[in-house]
Amino acid sequence: EEAGIESYVERQREFSLRTFGPGNRTMGLIAHICKELKEIEESPSDLFEWIDVVILAFDGAWRAGYEPQQIAAALTEKARTNHLRTWPDWRTVDVDQPIEHIRHAIE
Repeated sequence: EEAGIESYVERQREFSLRTFGPGNRTMGLIAHICKELKEIEESPSDLFEWIDVVILAFDGAWRAGYEPQQIAAALTEKARTNHLRTWPDWRTVDVDQPIEHIRHAIE
């Protein structure tokens, strides 16, 4: 699975460098993600709007200096971390509010 993500990020990096140029472009990426989030608000069932955010996040990660292998590993590790966390009962949280994990003294 990670190899697929690594290959994708490498292809995306090549395209993005050719199309948008070098550099971290952090503020531009953040602005673009904000724009995409508004589009998701307007059309929450549009899969391609959600994927636009994923693409931009991957673009930001490699532009911040990370290699495709590091990005894929971080994705896997972050998911593992989230699966190990303690979460509140989703029925107790307003559907329009984020559900945050329960923070313990050691976190």
